[in-house]
Amino acid sequence: MRYLRIILQAIVLSLSFGTAFSQQVPMYSQYIMNGFLINPSFAGRDGYTTVNLTVREQWVGMAGAPSTYAASFQTRILKNSFISKSTAVRKKIIKPTKGGKVGLGGYVFNDNNGIMHRTGFSLAYAYHISMGRTGGIPNDLSFGLAMTAYQFAVNTNGAILTNQDDPLLNSYDRSVFIPDFNFGASFTTSRYYVGFAMTNLLRGSLLLGDTSKIRTAQLGNYYLTGGIKFPLTPDWTIEPSAFIKASDMFFKSVQMDLTARAYYQEDYWAGVSWRTNDAIIAMVGLKYDRFYFAYALDFTLTDIRTQSYGTHELSLAVKFGESARRYRWINAY
Repeated sequence: MRYLRIILQAIVLSLSFGTAFSQQVPMYSQYIMNGFLINPSFAGRDGYTTVNLTVREQWVGMAGAPSTYAASFQTRILKNSFISKSTAVRKKIIKPTKGGKVGLGGYVFNDNNGIMHRTGFSLAYAYHISMGRTGGIPNDLSFGLAMTAYQFAVNTNGAILTNQDDPLLNSYDRSVFIPDFNFGASFTTSRYYVGFAMTNLLRGSLLLGDTSKIRTAQLGNYYLTGGIKFPLTPDWTIEPSAFIKASDMFFKSVQMDLTARAYYQEDYWAGVSWRTNDAIIAMVGLKYDRFYFAYALDFTLTDIRTQSYGTHELSLAVKFGESARRYRWINAY
């Protein structure tokens, strides 16, 4: 209950700021499916090799509505490979090694938001420090650093401009390449997790291909995530979680997702989220073998709901590592 009280206190504190979070970076409703997209310290934290695809179409039916596509890969690096030995009776024994401390990951993305378009990639390095075990599962304190690079482009074709002589639009390079860095830290156990991440550490101060000399820094963004599992029966588990988002303009742009998900035998789940000042989100998912499928539907609460058919997000994932004989380069916990 002590951890639940801490989470509730954070929720109340964040609600006191209660204002809309302007969409500066890609938004994800199913961040629990792939926390690596928002926090580089999550790379390889579960010991699996994971490939994930996320497709998000926001405010379907509106011209120029935001859309995001991301494909990611992450894994945990072993200290040594699996060792295969032959015995006197000509049987092979596969002996697993201990798990390594290094996680690696990367993803490519394409994010479109009106006249603004971002296309790029990210490469992440995570270091996991064991803090003991709970129920045979490691408690990890993790740190991660990601290098990101993306093309930032502005396309005014078809846009209705109120000021055709805007000096920024007329002088600014319509396409620049921006390298930057993200940082993350997290603590994970078998029952709960908490994480913190920062994006755009350089604030986009390095612009490649910039000839306009007009300095337009990117906002830094801050993410705080946390969740805890409560087993109800041997088959049923509920997991409340929170995702708090803020930018450099902290007191004017804080937003939070409050989520509750119910799991049945860890193979099926359903949940609902409330995104402050924005939407109610319904989500469902299932696991088949090592394949994961999840879908979320955002019901917009603002006036935009009269002009769109909601927001749809689909996540597909495959995890390797449960079978030592088939995937010997991976050590699942």
